[in-house]
This record gives sequence, C-alpha cells and structure tokens, in this order.
Amino acid sequence: MTESTVRRIPRMTSITPKHLDVKKDRGLTVQWSDGKTSYYSVAYLRRMSPSADMRQLREQMEANPLTILPAAAAGSGQIAIAHAELVGNYAINFTFTDGHSTGIYTWEYLREIDPARRDA
Repeated sequence: MTESTVRRIPRMTSITPKHLDVKKDRGLTVQWSDGKTSYYSVAYLRRMSPSADMRQLREQMEANPLTILPAAAAGSGQIAIAHAELVGNYAINFTFTDGHSTGIYTWEYLREIDPARRDA
C-alpha cells in the first residue's frame, strides 16, 4: 500500500475532564478542560453504554425500530449508579443498579455522546 492510499483518520484533541460530579440518582456532570460542561442523566448513560451488548442493541434499533428492548435498556423502573470508578486517566466505569457494569466510558466517547452536542 502506498502512502497516497493510506487514509488519515482525524483524532480528537486530548480534551480531558477538570471536574467530575456523580450524583448516583441523577447522573454525571463533567467540566471539561476546554471550559465546556456536559450533563448525562443516569438513564442516558445506561442507554448509551459503550459495552458490546448495548452497541449491538442500538444497531438493531437503527435497522429495525420495532426491536423489543430489554427492561433495563428501555429505561423502565428507577435506575441509578451504584458505583463509579476511574479507569486510568482516560475513562470512567459505572455499575448501575440493574447490574450492568461492562461499559468503559472514555473521555473521547463522553464528548462524542454529549446530549447537548447531539441536539445541536
């Protein structure tokens, strides 16, 4: 493969959190190093989990809007964050009260799914 056929994939700048505020029954507020603030509700964090099973479910829903959701993914019942833990200096992991704990939310992923960005 020659250099001219190699595609360059732009990388996000290394924007990192200055402050994280986890409210177990409400959600996560992140103050970013670039001065922006993002808020993620518990239900949104659970639905947007980067775990393989949730990514697959979101893809199925895109392909077929009539996909039947598991109760936890549908947001039924009151879900909360049972535990939050930093993963190195690049991510945070949540354990939700429904037992889900396999998604690692990198800072880059959190910026990508910022509800304010998605609505804009």
